[in-house]
Amino acid sequence: MTTNAEHPETTEPVAVAPDTTAPTEAPLTAPAAAPVAASAAAPAAERSKLAMAPLVGMLAVGALIGGVAGGGVVAAVLATDAPTISATSSTPTSITVNDPDDATLVTAVVAKAMPAVVTLTVAGGGASGNGSGVILSADGYVLTNNHVATLEGATSDPSIRVTLSDGRIFDAELVGSDPIADLAVVKLEGADDLPVIEFADSDALNVGDQTVVIGAPLGLAGSVSNGIVSALNRSITVRSSAVPDSAAPQQPDSGSENGTDAPFDFWDFSEPDGQTTEPQPVTSTTVALPVIQTDAAINPGNSGGALLDSEGRLIGIVVAIASTGGSGAQSGSIGVGFSIPSNFAQRVANELIETGSASHGLLGASVTDSLNDPASTVIGALIDSLLPDGAAEAAGLRAGDIITTFNGVPITDSVDLTAQVRVLPAGATTTLTYVRDGEAFDIEVTLGELP
Repeated sequence: MTTNAEHPETTEPVAVAPDTTAPTEAPLTAPAAAPVAASAAAPAAERSKLAMAPLVGMLAVGALIGGVAGGGVVAAVLATDAPTISATSSTPTSITVNDPDDATLVTAVVAKAMPAVVTLTVAGGGASGNGSGVILSADGYVLTNNHVATLEGATSDPSIRVTLSDGRIFDAELVGSDPIADLAVVKLEGADDLPVIEFADSDALNVGDQTVVIGAPLGLAGSVSNGIVSALNRSITVRSSAVPDSAAPQQPDSGSENGTDAPFDFWDFSEPDGQTTEPQPVTSTTVALPVIQTDAAINPGNSGGALLDSEGRLIGIVVAIASTGGSGAQSGSIGVGFSIPSNFAQRVANELIETGSASHGLLGASVTDSLNDPASTVIGALIDSLLPDGAAEAAGLRAGDIITTFNGVPITDSVDLTAQVRVLPAGATTTLTYVRDGEAFDIEVTLGELP
């Protein structure tokens, strides 16, 4: 998402934001799903790859919001017919293909998924900008990033307009937001019979799988880039996009990162120090997210857009990019982009639609990186202390234990643990592996609820 110069920076969290001492378990992560019907058939082609659906593209964090209302977005209401591949037209209702016989797999993916990807124009709190989103239901529920819908926490009552790929424009209202997963759902007013994105199982991905990103980088709606899955089960920390709320209580977290200023911002990314302290009730300005890494080009305005697989199904919601330094808003893709996995996004989205909020698990332990402890002999999240009567204590964990896997995912540091704990809803039961005195043990744990 990209924002204009008026956009006020906010680091104060809302009720759903993590502690000031970034939660140790791993601060936050997370949308909802709805199968998408292919609204446009892929052109005939001699290449077998054309039979496959569009690849997924990843969007950059903070690139979600464009500097001006709908920069580069068609403002006129155009035909409402489903998009089709055309060799002569380049209007928003078509995908230009000059040589159908030489079309690629990416072409097929885009033909299938483009109708379900939208551009959001957001204003409020003295800021304005544009980002991307995906259509979840025929009656107009749209999933995007929380930092797009709230202009990075500038407003809890945004004015939102959504432009479809066919040029139609709808007013929309914010249905629910979740700063911990950096996801939000908006509802288009008066919409029906809309094309819907199809979700894929993000747990079934392989490193090296092809990806396609569709979004509105720099306000250029309907832009496409492609690449591969560079890494899975990656964890990053980003600035919280929670809207400040003086009435919101400061929340304790099961793990907080201490002294991490803006590790993995929507644009600027710096390495987290891995130190966490939790039990004390404080508010965090960062959240931990589990992400899919891709080398598909992602830039400001891509936030909230679609990362697709080779069949045109959603595998992730674009959320951030890494930068080599300087202001993220003034830099662009360097081939290191991140997306919130579709399974996590789908869960959060469903909860936002049903209740307006989403729940997240709490382990109840203060952890740090085992690598920081000279006595540690294995990589993982080292438990420093336990929250009385918390989930970790109830499961039999002790200070000094090193958690190496959680819910089947390898844990290399405190951010990994926090991110994976937040993926699960409150009350979820899962297994984890920990090392004590050089011996590994598997135990079952039932998570508490992040306040």
